[in-house]
Amino acid sequence: MLGTFSSVKQYLKFDITRVVIDNIVFKLHYRWTFVLLLVATLLITSRQYIGEHIQCISDNVVAPVINTFCFFTPTFTVVRHFNNTALDSGSIFQPGIGPYNRGEDKIKRHAYYQWVPFVLFGQALCFYAPHAIWKYWEGGRIKALVYGLRMVGLTKYLNSESLRIGKLNIPSMAEVEDRVINIRRTMIDRMRLNQSWGAHLVTAEMLNLVNLCGQIYLTHRFLGRQFLTLGIKVLRERWVDKMDALDIVFPKVTKCTFFKYGAAGSLQEHDTLCVMALNIMNEKIYTILWFWYAFLLTVTVLGLVWRLLTLFFYKNVTFTRLSLYWAKPGKLDSSDLKAVIEKCNFSNWMFLFFLRTNLSEFLFEKVVYHLASEFPNSPIHDNDINDYKAREREAAGGSSGKYPLLERLDTVDAPLLHHRAAAAAGTAPVQTPIDGATMPV
Repeated sequence: MLGTFSSVKQYLKFDITRVVIDNIVFKLHYRWTFVLLLVATLLITSRQYIGEHIQCISDNVVAPVINTFCFFTPTFTVVRHFNNTALDSGSIFQPGIGPYNRGEDKIKRHAYYQWVPFVLFGQALCFYAPHAIWKYWEGGRIKALVYGLRMVGLTKYLNSESLRIGKLNIPSMAEVEDRVINIRRTMIDRMRLNQSWGAHLVTAEMLNLVNLCGQIYLTHRFLGRQFLTLGIKVLRERWVDKMDALDIVFPKVTKCTFFKYGAAGSLQEHDTLCVMALNIMNEKIYTILWFWYAFLLTVTVLGLVWRLLTLFFYKNVTFTRLSLYWAKPGKLDSSDLKAVIEKCNFSNWMFLFFLRTNLSEFLFEKVVYHLASEFPNSPIHDNDINDYKAREREAAGGSSGKYPLLERLDTVDAPLLHHRAAAAAGTAPVQTPIDGATMPV
């Protein structure tokens, strides 16, 4: 059994170095639903759990021939024999099975079982498609900035060199400081450009909902328009009547008509019974899928409501603090955060949100501080600079030695902040050099 499902274990591995570029609702689509459908496909195609998919009874036709014929030819049940009263009285032994008059009786054909594994596998690919599209649009931008910084909280315990443990890399303080400057520069560049990063994410999330609704409708049509109410009927009828919705949609015994020519050349009709072992698995798979799709639809709609709230309230400091705390718990300076989000559009805000998801409190606080220092109205004064230096030294383990980021505060950032404060007051030019370039304040 473990060998059968070994092909899907790669989608369930926990990787501490994995960079997060979406939320839990997105993962329910491309990871959990994708894996669920792959497992269902493997179960249907594996004979070791259900034996032969179909076994038909016939006195005059050899078993391999009648089994093969009735598997690729739709079998049927007789509608008037879906009757609990007849079952109770013993007139019939299985729902839908009994005497059949070809010209008068209405029948229900069953051909879906031939296509179940193909449909399940195709649906699995459809649930993965929005994630693949989003990865292409995202282009690895988050990963390029934060990869290798997941365990940066341990950096303050290192002396001067980075530490590697298996796949896990703990960078040195100097490396962390360089990465902070790089993240700051990237964010500033993003704010200057009209980016569609956030719009692409919202589009991908809406694709999840469109795909889910499409798959529910496709399954409903595939099962003869019996899927939309399947779960409700199962809950209502399963433990009450001898015959329930599953016996109608997934009959365990069906009828099959086979024609052949006799020795004298006349056409002979053979009415056979077929045991549908495959439907034992089908009914459980589609019952589970009904409840999973209902849960997934609810969560997806709630996820889009949340995205709508972020679209309307991302400029609100309290809302942003709660959102970033939800992404990863930790404290942030309200004045720095306000200075940053005032300059953000929705796309920048979403980018900042996923930076918070992937960075520790220790590192994200540095990023927000340095972003806030780029804006002339940022409420950063001498005391804030001194406090930040103290936090830097404390994070570095209490050492009195300087680090590149602290030297940067002494030589560049502090004069820059004083200059911008003067610019805000109208007593200094509105252009100031930084990093050898000219940047607007």
